[in-house]
Amino acid sequence: MRHTYCMELKRTRHAVYGTKYHSVWTPKYGEWILRDDIRDRAKEIFEEISKNNDFEEDGLEIAQDHVHIFLSNPPRYSISKVVGMLNSISASVIFHEHPEVKKELSGGEFWEDG
Repeated sequence: MRHTYCMELKRTRHAVYGTKYHSVWTPKYGEWILRDDIRDRAKEIFEEISKNNDFEEDGLEIAQDHVHIFLSNPPRYSISKVVGMLNSISASVIFHEHPEVKKELSGGEFWEDG
């Protein structure tokens, strides 16, 4: 995982910003993220979401029981919105591509709340 600690200012048409967030969260039931195919796909999905929404990823690691992501996002998105997008889109894609996962989860949630 690469970390950039110096504050780099970014510019949009209407803003100058420099944000860096380190987020950590866990899957609701850890056994699913232990599967290499799901873990690899989750990483691809996070990278796609970041690219499509102008998030700058400085590090992404999907461990056996949690996810670390270190990123910068434009000010049009709050960090709660960014994490919400990563959680909801990744879970939706994983459920679509691996229906057996959703079938086994009570409540239909892939990621832990909070």
